[in-house]
Amino acid sequence: MDEAYDEFGNYLGDADSDEASDQGDQAADAYIHDEEAEDEEVVNDQQLMEVDEGPSNAVILHEDKQYYPTAQQVYGADVETLVQEEDTQSLAQPIIAPIVQKKFSIEEADLPPVYFSREYLTDLMNYPEDIRNVAIAGHLHHGKTAFVDMLVMETHDIQDRLDKKRGRKREEQLRYTDTQELERERGVSIKASPMSLVLTTSKGKSHLVNIIDTPGHVNFADEVAASLRIADGVVLVVDVVEGVQTHTELIIKHAVMEDLPMVLVINKVDRLILELKLPPADAYFKLKHVVEEVNTVIENTLPGQGEKRRLSPEKGNVAFACTSMGWCFTLRSFAKMYAEQYPGVDPSEFARRLWGDIFFNPRSRKFTRKGMEERSKRSFVNFVLEPIYKLFSHTISENPEDLADTLATLGIELKPSQYKTDAKVLLKLVCEQFFGPAHGFVDMVVEHVPSPKEAAKRFLSRYYTGPLDTKTAAAMESCDQDGPLVMHVTKLFNTVDAQSFNAFARVVSGTAKPGQQVRVLGEGYTIDDEEDMVTATIKDTWIAESRYNIPTSGVPAGNWVLLSGVDNSIVKTATIVDTKLPDNEDAYIFKPIRHFFESVFKVAVEPINPSELPKMLDGLRKVNKSFPLVTTKVEESGEHIILGTGELYMDCVLHDLRRLYADMEVKVSDPVTRFCETVVETSAIKCFAVTPNKKNKLTMVAEPLDPGIAEDIEAGRVNIKDPARVVGKFFEETYGYDLLASRNIWAFGPDDMGPNILQNDTLPSDVDQKTLRAVRDTVRQGFSWATREGPLCEEPIRNTKFRLTDIDLAPEAIFRGGGQIIPTARRACYSSFLMASPRLMEPVYSCSMTGPADAVSSVYTVLARRRGHVLQDGPIAGTPLYQVKGLIPVIDSFGFETDLRIHTQGQATVSLVFDRWSIVPGDPLDRDVKLRPLEPASAQATARDFVLKTRRRKGLAEDITISKFLEPELFKNLKESGILDG
Repeated sequence: MDEAYDEFGNYLGDADSDEASDQGDQAADAYIHDEEAEDEEVVNDQQLMEVDEGPSNAVILHEDKQYYPTAQQVYGADVETLVQEEDTQSLAQPIIAPIVQKKFSIEEADLPPVYFSREYLTDLMNYPEDIRNVAIAGHLHHGKTAFVDMLVMETHDIQDRLDKKRGRKREEQLRYTDTQELERERGVSIKASPMSLVLTTSKGKSHLVNIIDTPGHVNFADEVAASLRIADGVVLVVDVVEGVQTHTELIIKHAVMEDLPMVLVINKVDRLILELKLPPADAYFKLKHVVEEVNTVIENTLPGQGEKRRLSPEKGNVAFACTSMGWCFTLRSFAKMYAEQYPGVDPSEFARRLWGDIFFNPRSRKFTRKGMEERSKRSFVNFVLEPIYKLFSHTISENPEDLADTLATLGIELKPSQYKTDAKVLLKLVCEQFFGPAHGFVDMVVEHVPSPKEAAKRFLSRYYTGPLDTKTAAAMESCDQDGPLVMHVTKLFNTVDAQSFNAFARVVSGTAKPGQQVRVLGEGYTIDDEEDMVTATIKDTWIAESRYNIPTSGVPAGNWVLLSGVDNSIVKTATIVDTKLPDNEDAYIFKPIRHFFESVFKVAVEPINPSELPKMLDGLRKVNKSFPLVTTKVEESGEHIILGTGELYMDCVLHDLRRLYADMEVKVSDPVTRFCETVVETSAIKCFAVTPNKKNKLTMVAEPLDPGIAEDIEAGRVNIKDPARVVGKFFEETYGYDLLASRNIWAFGPDDMGPNILQNDTLPSDVDQKTLRAVRDTVRQGFSWATREGPLCEEPIRNTKFRLTDIDLAPEAIFRGGGQIIPTARRACYSSFLMASPRLMEPVYSCSMTGPADAVSSVYTVLARRRGHVLQDGPIAGTPLYQVKGLIPVIDSFGFETDLRIHTQGQATVSLVFDRWSIVPGDPLDRDVKLRPLEPASAQATARDFVLKTRRRKGLAEDITISKFLEPELFKNLKESGILDG
């Protein structure tokens, strides 16, 4: 081949000398993007191909040819480009979707206008004597949210905005504190909502009243418990027709046990007039009956304390209200209205004569204990009820001209157009002018609820875990806003977009300011174990007003505050303190909240798309923060479990998980319940367990606890952390324990308030006490582990006492470490438990139904089908309604409410409250029981049925073998002696 060409046929000679070579060069240039030419900015339009290195006349393979510049070359390296294939996305969907602002709750766009100055509100925060912190609580639909609305309308200038509403929206109630979309859809409060209002007394003195509106549905009692923790008093709202219902009873009991002052508001008084059409004399007896119902519950909760806590209108701690008509009065505020008309009347003296068996004789114009004349009437009927009845009847029945004249005598003036409105609206307008603002309610709260300064002592003595003789404690007791910062967080509120949480706290001492660095102490924090502590910086401090927050430069002691930036490590409650306390004192926490009842309603959840599991776990973490009584955990089988209080509660939890916090679809299992395990006899033999190294031996006996002990431990009447002397004295005096046994109670289990006891029953002559003390903690841990997961189906053990009767320990400490003793103590607990006639316990709901008389028989029918029974039924005094109370096992209660509503055509309302743990009939270890699929188990086979199904669900072995926990030689001996039949 000619040497002027290479092996590919490219010419190697001098290009300038030949024309052909020029053409060849141009042909090459057509394909090669020449870098030098680019630098000189004389790029030919056709020069689109680029080669990084190498000669400009190289041959380019077809797959390496680049006919067009890349997007990166066109737009630059810092622009992200998206290559979208044709027809993969519908035309309706944008290629880049706009950012959507998620909004799950109603929020004011701006601070709404109010009738007081907001600067004045923040000034009042510096005077703890003029502050009142109250929780408004009561049963479902008794008018709590409407009562707060009445106070909001008195203080907020928002009437014009409401008047602009048309159609159905106009008919709807304001419900200012129901901010979540779900609450408005369902017409029921789900979360507690705070409001801080400046309210004036009848004397014109202003007070800052911090109110928290709580849910009335019995499932949301956890919100009420969290609210009562930071309040200094309870405003109990009771519907005059329905009277004291289940939730009302729970609240009264909780308030009495927590030593919280209480005032009563009897609401919906208009129902007596318009609905029940009771004559005034009967209406008085109905009102009196409601007051006595409340006092009876107080007396039954703490016998002997009833008189001290008695509620009665003449004491000034009972108010009468009708929130739909916008009025509220006490005897004193009503007497004041008379005093304004008749200047000679002393309101306080007159008010004393307006309740009880005091009659007014119109002829002699005297008050007597008995009616002395023919037309004598009770003073309350004569001076309070009859004027209200007359006002209602005139307003409803008279024509506009006559009504205008009648109202003029009372000093009430309305616009001509208002006389033509609907009767309900007209009645509201008349009542608002007749009764005026709710000064009587403010007087009652100011007089009967202590200020934060007065209530600080009770708050500290009940909830503070630290000593009360330190500088920090002194600052908290005096509500010192210049002292060290201490706050108690009891609730977390999610932001409008549900991406993060704000902490709602009570400032006990110091002043909470934005930018302040603090320590956040969780529920598990102790001085010995500081693991549950983080340092955080407060970003913002607000005054919480439900639909809007007022930003402030600081919130002093005695007030409630909403904080951002500190919620990361908080799950349920927390204590926030300064980074450094005076004299370098140790920081202590406030006790976790004690709830009215337990979470026993259980579902398992999993994501429909398995790759979304991390998203669901994050959602579960947020749900756990949002609901005070929700518990989330992972079972041994890998199931993600949610525990709640009831069906509506769980429905709201799952709605929030799907929509607010995780924004995904989840699969939910059928609901089940928690169980407990217990024993009904003492262990047949002393059961021993030997450590794996064969050098230690523990012997135990299990037996049932005396009735009442478990409840006392859980209620906190006895605390294992108290000195042995104190604990011993309690058991000696209350349950007749002997001195030795009571002083040797080692632990409650599974935790410090668990319903089981570990007792050391060894004799000092048999066991070396020094060695025994060395292993005490490890035996305790084994006992705690055993009682947390029992042997029947890994559910907690309850109502059982484990007695350590004998213990042989290796003399060398190395042979009796935790690794040897803990699992062995657990095995000893299990074997003694299984030898003591184990039984399964299930939770039972107390069921309360309110409805017409013909609904009563339906309750009997539906309960009987679900292993339930009726305890009592009877009419509600002064009404056509009946109330039925009964018990129903939780596992059979799913769908009960719907079932009953169908049977009663929706006339009955039902409340289900956790009541007690009850033993399931039958022996869970009875292998002779034959269970057939799709057939209900017989009554005596119920326990066996539950145990096997629970074990299957948890992925455990089908049956419980006692040989797994007993020592081989002991098992062999028992088998031979016939004690074990299988």
